[in-house]
Amino acid sequence: MTINPIDVISQFYEKDTDLWHILIEHSEAVAELALKIVDAHPELNADRQFVYEGAMLHDIGIIKTDAPGIHCHGTSQYICHGTLGAEMLRSLGLDKHALVCERHTGAGLSLKDIENQNLPIPHKDLLPVSVEEQIICYADKYFSKSRDLRTPKTFEHALKSVSKFGEESERRFLSMHSRFGL
Repeated sequence: MTINPIDVISQFYEKDTDLWHILIEHSEAVAELALKIVDAHPELNADRQFVYEGAMLHDIGIIKTDAPGIHCHGTSQYICHGTLGAEMLRSLGLDKHALVCERHTGAGLSLKDIENQNLPIPHKDLLPVSVEEQIICYADKYFSKSRDLRTPKTFEHALKSVSKFGEESERRFLSMHSRFGL
């Protein structure tokens, strides 16, 4: 089943707002890098269409968070955006896409990561499992939503952003980099 991610986003976001622009620009940048990875690694047999759809929808939950710097005026902590987005997509029957949302934070979060940091998200492993989830998770680490939306971070900056989630997250990112790096 092919979906149009813009149609899905339009169900939750008002078009032509600052938040719409940030989400779309960020998601398109992530999708472009993720598709480059898919094209560079045919041996992975990744579902190219699903990678595009998942990359476009991975951050749909930001609208429910309190992150005024990126025009989000919800009530939840930003760390919750993945699980919130998963709930939004599940409400539309997009269960496979929902997994991308809840498993992309950091380089994925293990139950141990979540418990050690006392994060306000479900206490279960939230690690990217499928190759498509892993590619999207990896590509996402190279783009910010609070600065130049289309300019990728350096590898060092991307690594630093995942290291705040602990050594396990850092190791997972390094493993993804050795597998997907271009």
